[in-house]
Amino acid sequence: MTAFRVILWDIDHTLVDMRGIGRDLSAQAFERVTGVPMRQQAKIDGITESVIFQETAKLHGLTSNREDFERFADALAEAHVLRHADIREQGHALPGAAAALDALADLPGVVQTVVTGNVRAVAEIKLQTFGLDRNITWGIGAFGEDDDIRAELVRIALKRAAVAFGEAVEPADVVLIGDTPADVEAAVQNEVPVVAVATGRSTADDLREAGATCVLPNLRDTALLVAIVNNRGQYP
Repeated sequence: MTAFRVILWDIDHTLVDMRGIGRDLSAQAFERVTGVPMRQQAKIDGITESVIFQETAKLHGLTSNREDFERFADALAEAHVLRHADIREQGHALPGAAAALDALADLPGVVQTVVTGNVRAVAEIKLQTFGLDRNITWGIGAFGEDDDIRAELVRIALKRAAVAFGEAVEPADVVLIGDTPADVEAAVQNEVPVVAVATGRSTADDLREAGATCVLPNLRDTALLVAIVNNRGQYP
């Protein structure tokens, strides 16, 4: 085992809740890029931004390519910047998120980053808006522009961490924290311990069925989360 541990955080409904404004910003970017108003959006829970864009385009009878997605990603990031005040007013950090990030940062050898379907620019804005970015090591994270497949994002983060630390990162030295079955499945496929939190649209039973052995109702119990991370993703 390595001398450090890596925590891979999901963002939406794990650390923050945008409370509907995220869809508004996506619609704004979608129309800007395609010229078509977004009447409906593809499933978003646990899905990468590139796939959401592709599938949403299909719902509107449109074909899309990588260049279209890159234009959409730029427009989406710009929309988040321009409506920063609206995000702050409408969205919020989930209860316990800030305390959890701070407490894990105090553990010796722990490095925290994000594995998220968001593109990096949007991920940074979301966490910065709610003061949740100060303990995040962005360079070893993985984002929605990196790959369409959630499990591959975990692999990318492990590779980036290995390069940054100069040694291999073993799955047992990682804990992924997320709120969807897709988060859980991505961790399980990489043999990474996972802490699932039932703070999104998925129930605790949904998360257990996906393969989570450790499910918390939320992040409010900081001491318990720290104990679980110290126990490498298992209840103490």
